[in-house]
Amino acid sequence: MSIRGAIRRAAGGLIHRGWAAIRAAGTVSPANPAGYRFRRLGEGTCLSFPVGAIFGEAWIEIGEHTLVGERVSISAGMGPGVDLGPASIVRIGGSCSIGRGSHIVGHQSIDIGDHVFTGPYVYITDQNHVYDDPETPIGRQWPRNNPVVIGSGSWLGTGAIILPGTRIGRQCVVAGGAVVRGEFPDHSVIAGVPAKVVRRYVPGDGWLPPHLAGSRTQPAEQTEAVADGGTSGNTGTGGTGGTGGDTGPAGAERVGAGPAGAAEARLSPG
Repeated sequence: MSIRGAIRRAAGGLIHRGWAAIRAAGTVSPANPAGYRFRRLGEGTCLSFPVGAIFGEAWIEIGEHTLVGERVSISAGMGPGVDLGPASIVRIGGSCSIGRGSHIVGHQSIDIGDHVFTGPYVYITDQNHVYDDPETPIGRQWPRNNPVVIGSGSWLGTGAIILPGTRIGRQCVVAGGAVVRGEFPDHSVIAGVPAKVVRRYVPGDGWLPPHLAGSRTQPAEQTEAVADGGTSGNTGTGGTGGTGGDTGPAGAERVGAGPAGAAEARLSPG
């Protein structure tokens, strides 16, 4: 090896060791002063360095053994130095992993359960701009808040966007790039823009598309009611029929919409 190569190798080693030392020193944990500002930072939890934009720590809770990746922004409120009241706003459970570059932006309530994993660059917010007044710039109209809940054991893929008012059940999968708004039941696979349920777990049958999952889980008396020409369209968890066809706890997915669903409704004896 030439003298020049040896120098470059030695310099590279020093840089990498120095950067590793900086990252270790810059990590936010319960054991260092930056961790004291949080309402709660559980044992074994760390926010990797370099950290993203972190403010409103007094209204942020993170459970035990959660790993927050590099450049993750977590905020409560519009900016630092604002009194947001007595209750916490952003709550992240224990044993979670938040992918690098993600943003969690809370103003009213964001509740993330235990063992929730995300890919990088996921965006979660409980606030959105409004456009009620067509003459006032949208950025100057007062935004609206709506709480967000993400159930324990769920996985959010790279680039997923979770919008205000979303409630995701336990053990759910959100596909990468999905734009999610609404309520989704436990054990769902959620994908698309806008997102909808594309798979449901049925004990004994496994993961099924919604129309099959509904036929497996629908109670017999509701099936008979739909067969007799019921028109409400609400058939409990994942049912289909009538003219509506809402599935999930709050219409998380609409089945039977569009021309085919309309034709089915016209042919119904009801």
